[in-house]
Amino acid sequence: MGWLWAIIVGLVLGLLAKAIIPGKQHSPLWLITIFGIIGGLVGNALARAFGIEATPGIDWGRHALQVAAAVITVGLGDMLYMAMRGGRRQRA
Repeated sequence: MGWLWAIIVGLVLGLLAKAIIPGKQHSPLWLITIFGIIGGLVGNALARAFGIEATPGIDWGRHALQVAAAVITVGLGDMLYMAMRGGRRQRA
C-alpha cells in the first residue's frame, strides 16, 4: 500500500510541478511521476532536516517543501530528458 500511495502522491506532485513551471515540458507522464516521487522524498528529507517533519494538523511546511523539490526535480529532469533525446522531438 505504501508504494501505491507513493505513486499517487508522485503523480500529483509531478503534475503540479509541471503546471507551475513555465513553458512546455516534454517528459512523458511516467517520467513526470518518477520526478514527483523523487521530489516528494527530497521534500520529506528537507522537512525532517528543518524539524518540521510532523506537526499537528496539516503539514503545510512539509507540503511546500515537497512541491518546491518537485518543481526543481521536474525542471532539471526535463532538461536532462531533452538533452538525451537530442533537444527536439522526432515526428513520425
